[in-house]
Amino acid sequence: MDRVLNKNLQKYFNPETTEEIKVIEGTHSASYAVKLARVKVISAYPITPQTSIVEKLSELCANGEIPAEYIKVESEHSAMAAVIGAESTGSRSFTATSSQGLALMHEVLHWAANARLPIVLANVNRALAPPWSIWADQTDSLAQRDTGWIQFYCESNQEVLDMIIQAYRIGEEVMLPVMVNMDAFFLSHTSEPVALPKQELVDKFLPPYKPKFKMDVADPHAFGGLAGPDSYMEFRYRIQEAMEAARELIPVVAEEYNHYIGRYHGALLEEYRTEGADYLLITAGTITGTSRLVVDEYREKGINLGLVKLRAFRPFPTEDIRRIAKNVKKIGVIDRNISFGQSGIFFSEIKAALYNSDVHPLLNGYVAGLGGRDVVPQNIRDIVEHLMKSEKGQDLVWIGVKI
Repeated sequence: MDRVLNKNLQKYFNPETTEEIKVIEGTHSASYAVKLARVKVISAYPITPQTSIVEKLSELCANGEIPAEYIKVESEHSAMAAVIGAESTGSRSFTATSSQGLALMHEVLHWAANARLPIVLANVNRALAPPWSIWADQTDSLAQRDTGWIQFYCESNQEVLDMIIQAYRIGEEVMLPVMVNMDAFFLSHTSEPVALPKQELVDKFLPPYKPKFKMDVADPHAFGGLAGPDSYMEFRYRIQEAMEAARELIPVVAEEYNHYIGRYHGALLEEYRTEGADYLLITAGTITGTSRLVVDEYREKGINLGLVKLRAFRPFPTEDIRRIAKNVKKIGVIDRNISFGQSGIFFSEIKAALYNSDVHPLLNGYVAGLGGRDVVPQNIRDIVEHLMKSEKGQDLVWIGVKI
């Protein structure tokens, strides 16, 4: 463990770009990222396990560390409505939520994206009720996949901080909102060393937000007016164009962040020991770290196993998946989510990405860790053994069910 920690310290903590190293929870990583991004409006409504984000922001606003308007609202629906209003006037804004709260936001998530407002939302992935659960499950955010939001999934507290800062840059260039996701408790309430970059470097990377169009009494415009069948479809076409532009922009922003801050987490996805791989695991979120250890075990045994961490879900890294899968015999996708009546959601996306290509490895979908159940190395080994023995693809394989 010390060896792994020291390796990560060397990888991420650049003394030339780091102002301070704090041992903090994932929720507080999000809070400090908001401070570094110089956000002007924050709307807050508490929900476990997100509450610590807005609590810390309340503290930072109250003591003057963040000169922002902090709005306490009566629901998550209102929290999103408040930042929609703020962003419409040209103010960089932020809010956070989780699970049922994100579900309550659903209506206004569409409004934020369709109005082309680059809001950043931190979502702490938590299983949906009933029965009530406060533990990790990615179905809450993946259920919002058609709302027009860019979505990222983080593996570490450091990645949470870095990705929120990058999210503002990406969203403001393509004019779309961005959702940054972290697994409940595995990240949100686990403390890790996090390098806070120097403010002057963040300022160089992320300039002040200056939208071309905004609500301004001195320069009036109409926003969200009625669109007939002769014009509505073109608005949706432009949003798809913006998503395609984001697909190209995300790697550029990742490289620029590395240039200024000295840290690179990957772009749309991150590869680990994929060179010469016969078998491939595809993961998202905190299951990735456990899977890396298992990949190393199998490589030491002479079995060519590799790993891909999906960082972006929207836009989806279709071409990257096709490229990596080209010489792979079998792929196992591990989902901490479920689309009832079908399969894991990441699996469905990967299957669709490969269908219209000339790349057709055996593809298995594994669902594990719902409701925060631990996914330990033995679970990953079981998946690998099942994958290697499979003679035909399987859409849905449950891992760890006690029935």
